[in-house]
Amino acid sequence: MPAPALLHVEGLTKHFGGVSALVDYSIDIKPGELIGLIGPNGAGKTTVFNLLSGVLKPSSGRILFNEYDITHLRPDQNAALGIARTFQNIRLFNDLSVAENIKVAFHMHLGAGFWKTLFSTPGFRRSEKVMEQKVEEFLKLLDLRNVKNELARNLPYGVQRRVEIARAMAAAPRLLLLDEPAAGMNANETQELIQIIQDIHRRYDLTIFLVEHDMKVVMAICRRIQVIDRGRTLIVGTPQEIRSHPEVINAYLGKPKGMHHAAY
Repeated sequence: MPAPALLHVEGLTKHFGGVSALVDYSIDIKPGELIGLIGPNGAGKTTVFNLLSGVLKPSSGRILFNEYDITHLRPDQNAALGIARTFQNIRLFNDLSVAENIKVAFHMHLGAGFWKTLFSTPGFRRSEKVMEQKVEEFLKLLDLRNVKNELARNLPYGVQRRVEIARAMAAAPRLLLLDEPAAGMNANETQELIQIIQDIHRRYDLTIFLVEHDMKVVMAICRRIQVIDRGRTLIVGTPQEIRSHPEVINAYLGKPKGMHHAAY
């Protein structure tokens, strides 16, 4: 028997007043998959991520994570179950260093159980040591060791993006939701990001679902891609199937004659 989906979403619909931002949205993501979600502006991509992470509640439909119904859970409850997310608008502590930003994410993830170890000095020391080792691991993985002591506010935009991914990794997720990770990056930074996401995926066998405008990123790293437009799913397929699908070409990539100019 095939393994059950890590994330099973069926019939999600979200209305804002009289406007339908998402209609009958469904997807199954298997453990270890790296899948992309694309579509034009206003297609409903951010709504999908807000529903999956618990920021919004659906008007109808349900979300199962590891076969557990999380449809109406809060973001912190979803995070505790193993769903981590980055945001389009970077949310770092500007007056903390890169290393401190990652440490704070560890503290938030470990929660009350961590603070209990304060009353047991050996336990506290062990926890601190493990955390320091993991911080160094993520600094290396995301090529941040040379800026570990820099304040977040002083970093270039592309580097801040990598710090945010490191913070998400500190939550030890089973599912990583990457919301526009290449936004604001130049060509070199984007190429580095592609390599980093591939490394994270391979090294941790992590399930990754990403929303991205940059087709170079999506086509380079995703095995499966879902396309939505005006709140409805157009197609789920391989990069090759997506490239050649007429509705996708019209809705997202532009007219066929412009295909050579598409950003992949």
